[in-house]
Amino acid sequence: MLDKNGIARRIAKEIKDGYYVNLGIGIPTLVANYIPEGINVVLQSENGLLGMGPFPFEGEEDPDMINAGKQTITTLPGSSVFDSAMSFGMIRSQKIDLTILGAMEVSENGDIANWKIPGKMVKGMGGAMDLVASAKNIIVAMQHINKAGESKLLPECTLPLTGVNCIRKVVTELAVLDILPEGGFRLIERAPGVSVDFIIQSTAGKLFADAEVMEMELN
Repeated sequence: MLDKNGIARRIAKEIKDGYYVNLGIGIPTLVANYIPEGINVVLQSENGLLGMGPFPFEGEEDPDMINAGKQTITTLPGSSVFDSAMSFGMIRSQKIDLTILGAMEVSENGDIANWKIPGKMVKGMGGAMDLVASAKNIIVAMQHINKAGESKLLPECTLPLTGVNCIRKVVTELAVLDILPEGGFRLIERAPGVSVDFIIQSTAGKLFADAEVMEMELN
């Protein structure tokens, strides 16, 4: 199985030259560390930054420079800082080519739940609602199964929804999966050492898999 950095490394391979990319809280923030060489992208943080770089080394942190998850970050030459109104203007006007989000649940129809667990304190939905409603393309970075061994890829989400029928690709510690327009997960790649049968057993939603599924390439 992949760890969180492995998930981020695999998602980074989906980024194309010239993209403007929004990185959500959690695993998506790690993607900034794995942008392929020779790929020119601009990373956006919804709290008001274009041109986000990798995480700083210990001792080089600037407490005034943070991402949407309140983690200290670096900036690249040519980066710009602005208010959240302008940031969400970019998002709502579909200036962002790719959004990478974390999730607690994703359904076989492409619904996403990533903002609230009933009974637990939450500060608010944050920018996820705007991102899923406005993004041209969304990739979810998440754990396939929870700590109890239960699938988080479901026929229907059980948690409050953030967006409906908006997700088209999911990358987990086990697999890369597309969500088909007619509904259902399609297994595209499997993590190194993970069998197709185990992925099938770990997916509660409808899953389609070919007889041969290629193993992820992370380098």
